[in-house]
Amino acid sequence: MKRILIAAALLLLLVVAGLAMWMRTGTESPSVAALGAVSGEALRDPALVARGGYLARLGSCAGCHSVRGGPAFAGGWAVPTPFGSVPAPNLTPDPETGLGHWSFADFWRALHHGRGPDGKLLYPAFPYTSYTRVTPQDALAMYAYLRSLPAVRQETPAAKLEFPYNLRSTLLAWRALYFRPGAFRPDAKQSEEWNRGAYLVEGLGHCNECHARRNAWGATPRGTVLAGGEIPRQDWYAPDLSTRQNGGLQGWTAQDVVDLLKNGQSARGAAFGPMADVVRDSTQYMADADLHAVATYLATLPPRAPRPAPHSAFDVKRIAAAGEKVYRKHCADCHGADGRGVAGVYPPLDGNSAVTEPTGINAVRTVLLGGFPPVTAGNPRPYSMPPYAQQLDDGDVALVVSYIRQAWTNKASIVRPEQVGKYRHTPID
Repeated sequence: MKRILIAAALLLLLVVAGLAMWMRTGTESPSVAALGAVSGEALRDPALVARGGYLARLGSCAGCHSVRGGPAFAGGWAVPTPFGSVPAPNLTPDPETGLGHWSFADFWRALHHGRGPDGKLLYPAFPYTSYTRVTPQDALAMYAYLRSLPAVRQETPAAKLEFPYNLRSTLLAWRALYFRPGAFRPDAKQSEEWNRGAYLVEGLGHCNECHARRNAWGATPRGTVLAGGEIPRQDWYAPDLSTRQNGGLQGWTAQDVVDLLKNGQSARGAAFGPMADVVRDSTQYMADADLHAVATYLATLPPRAPRPAPHSAFDVKRIAAAGEKVYRKHCADCHGADGRGVAGVYPPLDGNSAVTEPTGINAVRTVLLGGFPPVTAGNPRPYSMPPYAQQLDDGDVALVVSYIRQAWTNKASIVRPEQVGKYRHTPID
């Protein structure tokens, strides 16, 4: 019965999608023909290859297209989604299992249109919804870089998706409703630095793929740009990135943003979970000008509506008081009785977006599994937080997390022991 209902819903969605496609006007798309013929000699230009390597780092391509201990860019990691897993393919120039037979036009089609060389629709686990903004010139540089890599023969496993999501035809409806190819358009009213930051955040950085909530179809609804959201199947919450009133990064300065992206730690917090991987593998290598451009763009995200005051049927004061005892025993020596931490060593908990995000997931998982900022050139020996999963039961973790979410200037909702139990055995990544 469940499958019948899903199939019926998808049929309705296909009808709606067809109407949406029929009503749409033509889609503008920058032409790769303007680049002229791409010769093998041009692709071997050291400057172009080096630029492509830098851009691939900005796009954090290796993060998905590699597995730990395996060859870089050879694929193998399965991207988890609510509908099943989608393996990231081999990007090395192996002719049989990688991109060896791909032309630049094929590469551009995947990046900009979300289609394979044979026209096959690609699953949006590959973030072409953001990469569509990448310019042809940058795409060419990335293509040249990938062509320069050692070829690795490694087959890409098949996607493991539930019915009916394993039918690529369902993507026709999804794309009609949620995807439209489009180049990045600079805003003439903004500075060159702002436009560079917008291009990096909206395009190569694909920040909205994590930092926005998703609907039942796995799409990011309009009006949720960088407003924060739970990362599907990874059990982390990517915070709202607005630095203005009621934003997830309210009060952060441009330097705070730059420090976090470059060093993995700033005066306002540290990178943990998936963001630690992004900093380690990608943003720490960004040029200072690009880091400041990103900070400039984020500073102009709009203020957010105030979050409703948390309501609870439980005695919040009593829970917080009990949680304070756990905090003073296990946490205060590093993070301080005032929750301010130690600058450059232990991150503050007061006003920390990882603490006050709506769900409590990040604080719960950090207490259970520990906190491990990334090793970066600017912070080669970061201080880590030990895991407390063996020392604290679900009730104690719920108490201490509830306390830090209520203490000082924090006014977030409490968490319950059953929430802790849900994440106790979840892998770190």
